[in-house]
Amino acid sequence: MTADGTPAGESAGSVRVDSWIWSVRLTKTRSQAATAARAGHVRVNGDRVKAAHPLKAGDEVRLRHAGRERIVVVRRLIKKRVGAPVAVECYVDNSPPPPPREDALAVPVRDRGAGRPTKRDRREMERLRQQPRP
Repeated sequence: MTADGTPAGESAGSVRVDSWIWSVRLTKTRSQAATAARAGHVRVNGDRVKAAHPLKAGDEVRLRHAGRERIVVVRRLIKKRVGAPVAVECYVDNSPPPPPREDALAVPVRDRGAGRPTKRDRREMERLRQQPRP
C-alpha cells in the first residue's frame, strides 16, 4: 500500500498508454507497446495515440498486435507489471474471439536420400494441399 491508500503499482491519476498495455500483459515488452503506438496500432476512444498518451479509467483501448485486434476497457490503472490474475482484473476484454487455428497441413514425407523434389513432384504436392477436406 502506498501513502494515499492505493495498492502498490496502482495510480490514482493517469498512466502512459504504452506502460499500461505492458503492465496488463497485452504485450510482452514495453518497447513493443511503444512501437505499436508509434506505428498507429493503438487507439484510445477511437483516436490514434502516441505512447505517452495518458489513460483514465473507462477509456477504450484498441490494440492490433500479433495478428489480431484486442479491444479492452480500462477498469483500473497500474504502472508496474503485475501477475496475470491481477492484470485481468484491470480491464474488461471486449475482443472478438481469435480465429480458429487451421489444422496443420500434413507435410508429405519423402524417403531419406531421395533428394530435392522435381517440378512434377512439387506440383503433385501442391495439388494435394489444395484439395478440400471432407
